[in-house]
Amino acid sequence: MESYRNPVLTAAVVGPLIVCAALVPFRHSFDNANAALVLVLVIVAVASFGIRPAGVLAAVSSAVWFDFFLTVPFNRLTIENQDDIEATILLVVIGAAVTEIAIWGRRQQARVSRQSGYLAGVMTTSQAIATGGSTAAVIDQVCTELTAVLRIDGCRFLAGGKHDRAPQLNRDGSVTRQDRLIKVERDGLPTDAEIELVVQHAGVARGRFLLTAASRIARPDLEQRLVAVALADQAGSALASQETTLRNP
Repeated sequence: MESYRNPVLTAAVVGPLIVCAALVPFRHSFDNANAALVLVLVIVAVASFGIRPAGVLAAVSSAVWFDFFLTVPFNRLTIENQDDIEATILLVVIGAAVTEIAIWGRRQQARVSRQSGYLAGVMTTSQAIATGGSTAAVIDQVCTELTAVLRIDGCRFLAGGKHDRAPQLNRDGSVTRQDRLIKVERDGLPTDAEIELVVQHAGVARGRFLLTAASRIARPDLEQRLVAVALADQAGSALASQETTLRNP
């Protein structure tokens, strides 16, 4: 978004000015309601980028230049006609509403995209297990997926039980530290210690992933954390299969 943020903000200010100036030669024959509809199209085009300040700027700029160029008295920021006053107000209201709808739509689109990515990661790991991939390869794959899903710095696997004093990513997606609940969405994952995610299968612990989020604050939502638990369970399944194979060669 940052790559096109400034151009969109510029277009939000300049676009309505250019449109209104272009309509000046026709203002005596062109109905102001139609002019307002043209400006709404400009606002919608800007708002579609999902940048709230740009949508608001486009709405305000449209209202100002509509008033200045297209309402009587011309070339003054004064409106005498009641219909023109209502049209100016509607430009601002519609601009704000369209911007919020665009932002909501982009968030939904991003959420669907993330969910597709999570599913792809789980499926990739499942395929590695189904095709008889080595346990080490499965664990490496899960580590890669955990790093991506949680947006953390890194991950490593250790055999053995959990460390009671370390922060824990629990099976319900909560994160605790010595029985104290951490509000991840607000405070982020702990940055001063590795976070343990226990790997288990059929209720039996098979090891743990140690998650590192030290360089920046990561705030994975509950859905992301539950995906991480599901990925760890896949590693647990691979480890359990390996133990069965070793016992029954």
